[in-house]
Amino acid sequence: MEISLYDFKNLPLQNQSEIVLSEGRLMNEQVMNTFRYALYEISSFSVELIYHIAKNKVEGLNIYQNRAAYSN
Repeated sequence: MEISLYDFKNLPLQNQSEIVLSEGRLMNEQVMNTFRYALYEISSFSVELIYHIAKNKVEGLNIYQNRAAYSN
């Protein structure tokens, strides 16, 4: 699924979470205390999903625009 960063940011948190979990590519994850932090790549941006393990609930997310410098 291709979605722009702008369109993604304008979706409700529930829809954003669903897209991340169904379409995102897991890049890294870490568990700290009762939270699981998972970094996903989607289209041209990345999303950090913050999941509360005990509550079994997505608590929030952070969106990062992928900006890479390529040189040959």
